[in-house]
Amino acid sequence: MLVVLKIIGFVLWVNFLPPMANVIWGERFNRAVDGGRLWFDKQPVFGRHKTIRGILFSLLGGMVVSPLIGVSWWVCGFAALLAMVGDLLSSFIKRRFNFPSGRNVIVLDQLFESLFPTLFLSRYLEMSGLQVMPVLFFFILVAYPGACFWNFIMYRPPLENYPRTIRSTVRLREWRACHPPLARWQALFNLTSLVSHDILLTRFFKLVGLYDNGLENSLQVQVEEKSFYFPDLPEAFDGFRILLLTDLHLDGLNGLTEELGRQVETLEIDLCLIGGDIRMKTYGPMAPCLRHLRSLVSCIRSRHGIFAVLGNHDCIEMTPDLEESGLIMLINDSWEITENGSSLWLVGVDDPHYYKTHDVRLAYGDVPEAGFSIVLAHSPEAYGQAADFHARLYLCGHTHGGQICLPGRGPIFTNSRAPRFTAAGNWQYRDMTGYTSRGAGVSGIPLRFNCPGEISLLTLRRGSSTE
Repeated sequence: MLVVLKIIGFVLWVNFLPPMANVIWGERFNRAVDGGRLWFDKQPVFGRHKTIRGILFSLLGGMVVSPLIGVSWWVCGFAALLAMVGDLLSSFIKRRFNFPSGRNVIVLDQLFESLFPTLFLSRYLEMSGLQVMPVLFFFILVAYPGACFWNFIMYRPPLENYPRTIRSTVRLREWRACHPPLARWQALFNLTSLVSHDILLTRFFKLVGLYDNGLENSLQVQVEEKSFYFPDLPEAFDGFRILLLTDLHLDGLNGLTEELGRQVETLEIDLCLIGGDIRMKTYGPMAPCLRHLRSLVSCIRSRHGIFAVLGNHDCIEMTPDLEESGLIMLINDSWEITENGSSLWLVGVDDPHYYKTHDVRLAYGDVPEAGFSIVLAHSPEAYGQAADFHARLYLCGHTHGGQICLPGRGPIFTNSRAPRFTAAGNWQYRDMTGYTSRGAGVSGIPLRFNCPGEISLLTLRRGSSTE
């Protein structure tokens, strides 16, 4: 009986790993096994859900559990490979019968991916032929409803009029960070942040005597003035001034809101953009940061209004309060700004970093193909997709410029999956100009070293910078 349970557990494990790899890496490294090729019937050979990444993940996972099965690593690895071969065979048959990719077909979906590895392992585990049937039966009994539940969570259509992509990972993260009934317990669901920031890093900087100095640095926010030149900028927008405020974290540092208000109330601007992260922590109450935001917004004088996107510290439940505070929220949406009969398009995408709910294609839905567009995103991680839609300027933050930097060496950590050239300041990607602000506030711990906070005052110019 023990050997039957071992094989059932092993087969469930190696078949669970490919979809788990999809949750972890999403669209990265997901090269299809069939390379997108079609069979003679003009249908895919296996389908886009069968990836080389999933097979490799299954093989490695099978090898790792070999001590639990009681056979050598290569035996478990080959058994995992046979499970993947069986899975591919099932997909091949389903494509020939025109079943849509991702549809669950009872028995056919489970038979080969359990039969092949079970027959192989039975040679090494002294398993009789009669014991093969219980393995297949219990595997089908567990795997089919499990696959149905997985598809329901991962691939069901989004709620009507919901402006974000719905995935199980998004739901879990929003539940941990934003679910009001969990407010008093949210720290328990975010222990990593609590321990690393509030305990380890804070105590370290206090121990070495740098905490007060870093705290003082955090309030030394600078106004950075930059000009960007575009030959195709509509003439009416030549000299157009944009105030970019991002990574405010207003409830995390006493005196920051007042300092920002003092500096921005004297600025003459045409448009104000807020790049997300109003709240200090990724969890906890939302009301304090909203109170600070209302105070700051009252100091901003913008001819075309104040637009904002959500960051990884912000919850979508905050959106109504943010709009009541005077912000126009762009959640995978666009807005036309007109000046003397000419237009400029502002495109705002949802958080590309933590929630990964950005949808550049959806955001560009109303933007004319020849329109001059500026993309506002919380982090630089959607830069490639923005360039695909011919964005002319990409504005973001999130990295804080590193927040804690070595003298003359740049940031230690950027907390971004985008290349390091996008970590701070001006950068260029293809025909798109990018600018990453160091952010006005602080995250994690309220300290800055060799990286002052930033209020970005950006001017659009028509022409070439060499003129």
